[in-house]
Amino acid sequence: MYKLKLLFLLAFLQFGDLCYCNITICTWNLKDFGKSKSNKEIEFIANTLKQYDVVAIQEVVAGYGGPQAVARLVECLNRKGSKWDYTISDPTSSSAYKAERYAYIWKTGRVIKKGPCWLEKKYSLRIDREPFYMTLVVEGKNITLVNFHAITKSRQPATEVKYFRFLAGQLPGQSLIFLGDFNLPQSHTVFTPLKKMGYEPLLLNQKTSLRQKCIDNDCLASEFDNMYFNRKKFKVVRSGIVPFYNQVANFSEARLISDHVPVFAEIELK
Repeated sequence: MYKLKLLFLLAFLQFGDLCYCNITICTWNLKDFGKSKSNKEIEFIANTLKQYDVVAIQEVVAGYGGPQAVARLVECLNRKGSKWDYTISDPTSSSAYKAERYAYIWKTGRVIKKGPCWLEKKYSLRIDREPFYMTLVVEGKNITLVNFHAITKSRQPATEVKYFRFLAGQLPGQSLIFLGDFNLPQSHTVFTPLKKMGYEPLLLNQKTSLRQKCIDNDCLASEFDNMYFNRKKFKVVRSGIVPFYNQVANFSEARLISDHVPVFAEIELK
């Protein structure tokens, strides 16, 4: 028994600065995620995502093919060593042509979903694809993710993002993380109210959407995808993008998987 206690103490002294309550979060716009995705593409996506604890997905097809694709992805992930679960939103309230679904997938051994997930309805007349919320419990602490896909740049997504300061105010005291495809750079002034409320962007000056073709090995086009944290409640341990296009045979094949790269963060709950 004494030897076991000594080993435990040595392990704590060596690894005591590591916190198991850290979780890894990933967000990925998966471009028309539905029945058009081949088994090979689903396998590739699963291998890209398997290292994370929870994943927020945008552009799930609104028709039956979207939920089926998410189920196929989770079945594939479940064959890779961890148990995963998932939830899918109803179609967003925008027109049938532009309606999409959101999805969350997560490792059941790392996080617990708390209560029902919901689409934000209060601003659904002002936001085409209203955000999708999910509250997680990690080591007894709550985190609420706000998954979002803004209208395209040509339609002025700032007219939607400006309402996010009100979304943050609707759940005072909760630990919110806004994440997804904002179709705007974090430097845009529309994010200033959120920043004044304590929410800071995960990535700075980092492009996340793919070009049509790489130019002199530069394959990224615009700074669209990001996460916004309240730094008083979270500490970012590491973050970045996953340049998955370097892992496929050619760039055209990469764009069939997605025209955005995944964005990830490892966070510590304060």
